[in-house]
Amino acid sequence: MVIGAFCRLEEINVLLVGDLILDSYIYGKAQRISPEAPVPVLLVDGREQRPGGAGNVALNLVSLGAKVTLWGRIGDDDAGRQLQNALQEEGIDCQDWIVSHSTPIKTRFIANNQQLIRVDDEKEHPLTPAEEDLWINQLERVLEGKQLVAISDYGKGVLTTRFLRHLIQAARAKNIPILADPKGSDFTRYEGVTLLKPNLGEARAAANCQDLEGVAKKLLIYADVLMVTRSEEGISLFFKDGTSSHHPVRVREIKDVTGAGDTVLAMLAVALANRLSYTEAADLCNAAASVAIETLGCARVTLSDLAKRLLETDNRNKVFDTTHLAVLRRALDQQMPTHLELTETQLTSELFNRFEQAPKPLIVELSGTPNPHWVRLLANLQSVNYVIIPKI
Repeated sequence: MVIGAFCRLEEINVLLVGDLILDSYIYGKAQRISPEAPVPVLLVDGREQRPGGAGNVALNLVSLGAKVTLWGRIGDDDAGRQLQNALQEEGIDCQDWIVSHSTPIKTRFIANNQQLIRVDDEKEHPLTPAEEDLWINQLERVLEGKQLVAISDYGKGVLTTRFLRHLIQAARAKNIPILADPKGSDFTRYEGVTLLKPNLGEARAAANCQDLEGVAKKLLIYADVLMVTRSEEGISLFFKDGTSSHHPVRVREIKDVTGAGDTVLAMLAVALANRLSYTEAADLCNAAASVAIETLGCARVTLSDLAKRLLETDNRNKVFDTTHLAVLRRALDQQMPTHLELTETQLTSELFNRFEQAPKPLIVELSGTPNPHWVRLLANLQSVNYVIIPKI
């Protein structure tokens, strides 16, 4: 049948581990140069704080239909409390957090939709052996019922080599896939993960090699699959058997790449936990990233955003079977519009003409065992937004 990858997404249960950061944005106008130095003067007219780092990954996971348990570290400070409150309000499980040192803060000054400067208030503090033990002793309990583990490394010290080794071993013992968004040039720390997701610069630095095929050969000793994100060039996948695939991305306008890697990690986790193929996962990641980089600041991509973007390129994402209606409801913000229930004998040219005047969004539900020809025909009609077919 013609069902696309998006239509097969369901709610998943994820353990996300990584560095928590408070992203602070100061907005304003810059209309003159300072008399004190050759720098613009920002006249402030707005401020905003959002979860960053692994916190931004968690928000994207929730928006894409995941249930999230998040492990991280914050300080006993206002920034830490803001982070915890914001994430708990989203239904994210923030138990077992470590409270020590100060919460990292990244402050971005933005004028006329352009980032002027970023100020980082942070220090790298590796977990102490006692803090590592705290999490290691909880792994058996926390991994229970999880479909996937995601690692979001921002290099602030939370993901120590010892803790990562125990996390990866525990997940593999339970046959739970582990994804790692790495930091730095020492990828030995992630050895044993299912998939490693560096960007192109990180991959080349870690492999000490510029040629992409050579990079893959060196890095695949650490993971089963290597996914290299290549900005406007899209995504490349490499496998241990020597095969690879390359997936271009379509972007209308690049406004801000901040947080795009977080969106890709979240989308990848949702796709692979739903047992989609790596190719399908890469295509979904490209679609989600294209939405993210068209938004100023760390974007939070929703199922609705993703559905709209995918429908621009592939009509298979219009077609849902009756076992996957939860994702359609979420894509439509929980509202299922009145839809037409039809048999194939009722599909006539006159009825197709009536589709043009029907209230939108229009959902056509086919009963019985529909002919794939009719399903494809309905999916290709601009006047039909979604097609529902019986369980395959």
